[in-house]
Amino acid sequence: MADRRLKIFHTVARLLNFTKAAEELHMTQPAVTFQIRQLEEQFNTRLFDRTHNKVSLTDVGKRVFSYAERILKLYEDMTLSVTEMTGDVSGTVSLGASTTIAEYVLPLLIGEFKKKFPEVVISLHESNTDEIVNMVENNKLDIGIIEGQVNNKNLLVHECKLDQLVVIMPNGHPLCEMKQLRVEDFVSYPFISREHGSGTQETIRRYVEENGDGEMLNICFELSSPVAIKGAVEAGMGISIVSSATIVKELQLATLWAVELSPKLERPFSFVRQRYKFKSRAADQLLSFAQEFCKNA
Repeated sequence: MADRRLKIFHTVARLLNFTKAAEELHMTQPAVTFQIRQLEEQFNTRLFDRTHNKVSLTDVGKRVFSYAERILKLYEDMTLSVTEMTGDVSGTVSLGASTTIAEYVLPLLIGEFKKKFPEVVISLHESNTDEIVNMVENNKLDIGIIEGQVNNKNLLVHECKLDQLVVIMPNGHPLCEMKQLRVEDFVSYPFISREHGSGTQETIRRYVEENGDGEMLNICFELSSPVAIKGAVEAGMGISIVSSATIVKELQLATLWAVELSPKLERPFSFVRQRYKFKSRAADQLLSFAQEFCKNA
């Protein structure tokens, strides 16, 4: 098996930060420091220079890092090869999702996936789109599922499905009588927005800029979840724009009213993953399953 100290060394060398390495490895910083010292004693030399709160690799450290990358890659290739031969799909997949997807799409998807691959453990992280993309880019997540566009050359983006957004309002609101709404129809009303960094907020902002006449949304609140936004709209605090996937129950119970936008507002739900990260069999199976699930949803 790949030596644990080598994995710890590789993480510290890649990040050049003991604190960040400890967070990524789910260890304490003293434990990481101890393992590095043990490895330095094994080689009888320093692998890192630590001066003025800055960490850098020594010449020997650079040589060890080069070998560590090859050794760990070979170990991963061996694990994948054996897994493919035995047909077993197991292990842990770290999956991150933006709030709307985590709350309204993933529960059913993960439930169906676990029926087929019960040995796979899924570690789920929920945050806004910016944070999920950042975590994938920094190798803290195997796969991210996010709303909106991603422009990052280090990431592979696989579009899942298109999600339609609609204007929601309390019953009896003046806009309820409209069959479709243009930007000029609703832009002056108090608007409840998602928080900064949300893919939904960015999509709406861009839509208003492209389809309005220079008007700005009259934002009265910023809230961090679809549930909170729906509650505020039901209470008559303002209107909002949300994914149609989040209001199925409210429309059935007639606690909210929804009107389509003109032109339609759609955004992709997309999978993102590291372009150069090792692809485990479990992660590949989850990605393939999720893509097929979205097509049929």
